[in-house]
Amino acid sequence: SGTLGDIGTHVIDAARLLVGEFEQVNAIVKTFIPERPLPAGRFFGPSGAASSEKGKVDVDDTALTMIKFAGGAHGTIEVTRNSWGHHNQLGFEIHGTRGSIAFDYQRLNELRVAFADDPADAFGFRTIYSGPNQPFGDKLWPVAGMGQGYIDIKSIEWYNFLQAIADNKPASPDFRDGVQIERIAEAILVSGQNGAWETIKQSAA
Repeated sequence: SGTLGDIGTHVIDAARLLVGEFEQVNAIVKTFIPERPLPAGRFFGPSGAASSEKGKVDVDDTALTMIKFAGGAHGTIEVTRNSWGHHNQLGFEIHGTRGSIAFDYQRLNELRVAFADDPADAFGFRTIYSGPNQPFGDKLWPVAGMGQGYIDIKSIEWYNFLQAIADNKPASPDFRDGVQIERIAEAILVSGQNGAWETIKQSAA
């Protein structure tokens, strides 16, 4: 799996949750590094190592995608492994008629918001910090400013999944969401090859 499969699927998932279903995509998909050292033993983490032997790279290093959403919104997604200075970064900005929100995973406990009707002398983004008033905040970080981490997020996912089983209700996301994300990713790859807008097949309700 290339950048689109490793990183882009998470961004697609977030975009579907926050904005809605994808209707069409048009993409540029590129491989910048044609050969890479083959792994020797473990291929990631502090003990990962590379051999002197090289192999051909057959996956993407970057994907730039324009999106038409079913609800009428337009958007872009950029995913890449070639961005010095960035770590495991995932972020988004959403701009609507009443304001904007922005999030950066490397500042996990902050959500930036701006409102269209803010007075001129206070216009701009402000920061909301995670705390006990946010969902699950009273259970995981009951004191404002304590912050949350990766394991906290996973704990919330496990809780929601197990609660759905206990309540005999459908869990979300489900396999249909996974299939739809793969359809979108495949359409992006196809568009990267032919340069055309690709229409996304929608899952049955």
